[in-house]
Amino acid sequence: MLSYLSRKPGGRAKFRRIMHRRPHAAYRFATLLMVLIYILLFEYLMIWENQPENANAITAIYWATSTIATVGYGDVVFHSQIGRLFSVIVQVVGIIMISGFLLSYIVMPWMDRTIKFRMPRKAPSGMKEHIIICGYNQLVETLIDELAEQEIMFVIVDDDVELVRELVYKDIPCISGNPSDKQTLINASVDKARLLIANKSDERNANIVLTAREFAHLSIIAIVEDRSNSKYLKYAGADTVVSPKSMFGQFIGRKAMDRLVSRVTGATEIFEGVHITEFPIYLKSPLIGKTLREVSSQHVTGARIVGIWKSGSLSFDPKEDDVIRGNSVLLAVGTPEQLSKLKKLTH
Repeated sequence: MLSYLSRKPGGRAKFRRIMHRRPHAAYRFATLLMVLIYILLFEYLMIWENQPENANAITAIYWATSTIATVGYGDVVFHSQIGRLFSVIVQVVGIIMISGFLLSYIVMPWMDRTIKFRMPRKAPSGMKEHIIICGYNQLVETLIDELAEQEIMFVIVDDDVELVRELVYKDIPCISGNPSDKQTLINASVDKARLLIANKSDERNANIVLTAREFAHLSIIAIVEDRSNSKYLKYAGADTVVSPKSMFGQFIGRKAMDRLVSRVTGATEIFEGVHITEFPIYLKSPLIGKTLREVSSQHVTGARIVGIWKSGSLSFDPKEDDVIRGNSVLLAVGTPEQLSKLKKLTH
C-alpha cells in the first residue's frame, strides 16, 4: 500500500504525511527494508566469495540479525575486504538503529512520563497575598516581569503540559491543572490569594470565574477576547473585565505622534504600572531592519511588541523574527520607562 501511495498522483505527499503521523510505522518500514537489502547483498557477496553453502535465506537472515545486534558469533564470516567492509557498515548502522529505538521509544517516553508525573501540582509553600493567573501569553509575560520587579508573588495555572514544562524550566511559579477546577484553585492557595486573573478563552474564562467566585474574598479580573461577552463574564462574577483587543483598536487610527514630546503620550494603562501604546516607525529610525526580538530585548527597550501594523493590516500575533519596516506601526506593552526608550528609537 505504501509503494502504491508513493506512485499515485499526489501520493508522495500523502505517504510523507502517513510517515509523519505514524513514526513507529515509518521506523518499522525502514528497518524491514534495510534488513531485506542486507539479506540480498549478503547472498550476492557469499556467491562472489565462492561460499555458495551460505548463500541461502536462512543463513542470510541469521547473519543479518546477529550483525545488526552486534552479537557477532563468528561462524559465518566474509573473507574479502569488500565483505568485511560490508560487515562493518551493517554493525555501525545496527548500533545507530538500536540506540535510536531505545532513545525514541523507551528512554524519551519514560522521561516524559516522569517529568509529567513530577509536574507542579501545588503552589509553593508560604505563598499568600499572591495573584493567581489562569493562562499564559505575551501580555502575562509582560505582567509577571513587573510583578517580579515589585516583589509581588504570583502563580500561573494552566493545563497545557508543554507550557507548564517550559515555565518550570524558566523557574516561573506555576502549577499544572484545569483552572476551572475547584481543587486546582485550592492547590494554587486561592484561600490566601488576593487576586485572580482569568486569561483563557471567553468560554473557559466564564467557567473559571464561576468557580473562583465561590471564594468571596477574591477579586477577579477576566480578560475578554470578544467585547460583547463582557456582560456575561460580569454576570459570572468577575469584578473587572478587560478587553486588550479593544484597547489595541483605540490606537489603529493614529498614525503620527508629536516628535517634540519626550514622554509617551496616548498610553492606556491595562494593569498597574503596565501600559500599551502605538509607535509609528519614522524614516531613518534605527529600528528599521531589526527584528521584534532585538527590539524587545532588555538591553534595548524591554518593551513587548504585542501587535504590528504593516502593509495595511494589523497582526495581533507578531513573530519574534518579524522585521520592522519604515511603514510599520508597533503596538507595545511595558512600563512608562520601557515605552519611553522605545519611542526615542522610533524617530
